[in-house]
Order: sequence, then structure tokens, then C-alpha cells
Amino acid sequence: MSIELLAPAGNFEKLQAALIYGADAVYIGGKNFNLRAYGDNFSEEEIIQAVDFTHKLGKKIYVTVNIFANNADLDELAAYLKFLDDAGVDAVLISDLGVFTLAKEVTKNLDIHVSTQANVTNYREVNFFHQLGASRIVLARELTRDEILEIKSKSDVELEIFVHGAMCISYSGRCYLSHYLTGRSGNRGECTHSCRWKYSLVEDKRPDEKFSVEEDKRGAYVMNSKDLCLLPCLDKVIDSGVTSLKIEGRMKSVNYVAGVVKTYRRAIDAYLENPAAFKILPEWIDELDKVAHRPYTTGFFVSDGKPTEIYDTSKPKRTSEFLGIVREFDADKMLATIEQRGKFEVGQNVEFFQPHDKTFAQKISVMFDEEGQEILSAPHAQQIVKIPVDKPVEIFSLMRCNV
Repeated sequence: MSIELLAPAGNFEKLQAALIYGADAVYIGGKNFNLRAYGDNFSEEEIIQAVDFTHKLGKKIYVTVNIFANNADLDELAAYLKFLDDAGVDAVLISDLGVFTLAKEVTKNLDIHVSTQANVTNYREVNFFHQLGASRIVLARELTRDEILEIKSKSDVELEIFVHGAMCISYSGRCYLSHYLTGRSGNRGECTHSCRWKYSLVEDKRPDEKFSVEEDKRGAYVMNSKDLCLLPCLDKVIDSGVTSLKIEGRMKSVNYVAGVVKTYRRAIDAYLENPAAFKILPEWIDELDKVAHRPYTTGFFVSDGKPTEIYDTSKPKRTSEFLGIVREFDADKMLATIEQRGKFEVGQNVEFFQPHDKTFAQKISVMFDEEGQEILSAPHAQQIVKIPVDKPVEIFSLMRCNV
């Protein structure tokens, strides 16, 4: 059995993290035509570099082209799709049927994956897209395990589902709220996340008075969804017959990408090695709590009977703070070179989260700057610092601390 772990990559560093920490494939967005317009995204030159880096590791790279296009987009879209084909991208994710037919006309080697925004919820629709030439369907998040099992039994195409990350209150992300309230369309990649805002009621004849939806002075977050986490039922996910398990989060941090990818990598490998003995380890759950997230839910896949929305706050939580990335390691001197991502100082307790080896904790006993001068803290963004470490540490390990 082969299961693909598919990870988000909002920029080149996140792409590196995703692949180094165990993803089989990554999905990225270009500067246009994808639903994360405010992310870093990739220039055409960066896409070429990303394809080269990914393929050298024997892994795959997909590009999101999942906007709902206007007439004015089509000429530029045709040239962009040709570029992606020539660059060696493995597949594009498309939700618009017009863009789908355009991709079929102007490319030769690109596989087409139907995006979750296409709202595919039944086996006849799956088979329709397959007959059009799609090689994979990303199913709608609103499907149950039983519905996915039936789709798999009545179709012969690769299926992909989301297993982790933020969820949209609107059906398969087809939301018009942001456009209505702000003029920025979620279907064009410009979502303002209006569903996360705090809302009150206003009575027509009393426009200056606001009434809380709940009896709480904080107001209410009536459309604020929990985050998806299917790790607790990973065995059922794999047994459903899907090809690819997708993590959401192209706007998330390197720490998020690395932590979530490694956790699911370890869990998937443990299941495939011995399905009969598979169980969820507490350390996996602990790791998912360390990255920024809202309370978790299994969503529609397996209902636990609990609400899928959070009514008291829209702020995510985490149990650790990301401090830096290991860029070099001198084994003779047991010295790690850290690129700072959060302030840290001498005397602080930290941990090193590694791509392959176990996480280990230690106290920072002393620190040096790039010139070898002893320093007490690292307050500057991306400051280069050298720290003695208690154990050998892998390149691209993340240094963190508890919060």
C-alpha cells in the first residue's frame, strides 16, 4: 500500500521543511491564479528552483491554479499553464471548468487534480471529472468516511482528502462573505477571513446599539470553525482507500509545517508497518499541540458529537514558541549555528526538534555572534548565533521553547 503525504509550501523555505521532514509531495502557489493571494507564493524563477529541489529528492510538486477565472484572466492563464508544463510541475489543482479545459488544450504533460473548491461530493461527479481527463480528485471536506468508501468503490481515479488544518465555515470554501463585506473575494484568493470576526446584532431602528449574540461581553464568533485533525482516526482514513492525505496551511509557519508533517509521517509509517498493532502515541498529540492551532475536530469524517465551531475566541493557541533554525553543525566543537526567528537568551531552556532524530532538550549555557563574541541574547530577526549543544543536531532542526 502506498499513501502520499501532501504538505503545504507557502515559500521556498517551507517547501524545504515539508520535504525534509517527510512529505512525499508539496503544493505551492504562483504569484497569481491561486486562492492564497496574500501568501509569499512563488515567482516563475522560484517555481523552477522548487521543481528542481523537489525532483532531486524523488518527490512531487503540485501548483494551485484554483481561482474562479474571469474572461480577462484567460490569455495570461494560458501562458502560465504552458510555463508550468515546461517547468516540469507534476500537476495543477484546478476548480474552474473553463481553466480545466484550457489546461487540457495548452499543456502536454501536466496532470490535472480537481481542487476541493469544485465541491466534488459523489461518485458520478468523480467519474465525470475522470472522463474529462482528471488524474486525481480532491474531495469536499464535508464527506463522511462512509461516503468516501462508496465513492472509492464506484470509481477508478486517485482520491485526495484533507486530514489536518484550518477549515472554512462555507461549503468547500465557496464563500462570498468576504467579498460582500469588504470587496475582497475568497474565490479570487483575497479572503479577509470574515468568518473569524466577532459579531453582534444590530436592530434596524437602533443602528447605534449593538447586541451581543450571546450573553457575554466579548461578543460571539458564530462562524469560527475549529481546525481539522484526523490523526485520531488515521487508520480509518487510510483504510478508506484514498491516495493522498493533505495538510492545509500555505499561510502557516515553518514550525507548523515541520511539526505537522513529521507527526503524520511517523503515524503513517507506523500504521503501514503493522496495521494490527497501530495506536496513536501521546507524543504525536503533544506535537500537534505545539504548533499554532484552534481546538481540533474530526469534522465530517467521523463525528464525535461535539460542536465544530468555537464561540468564545478566534485566536489560535500553541504550547511552544519557534526560536530558530539550525543552519550548520560543527561535530568537532558540538556547535550549532542558529538563524534566529524569535528572541532567546543565555540560561533559557530550549528543545531541538529534528527532521529524523528524536527531539532533545537542553539549557543555553553560552552564545556567540558571527564574529565569535560572547553575547547574552539574540533579539534581532534572523540573527546568526552559535550555541554549544549537548547532542549532535541535524541541519534544519528547529529550536523551540515551551510557552
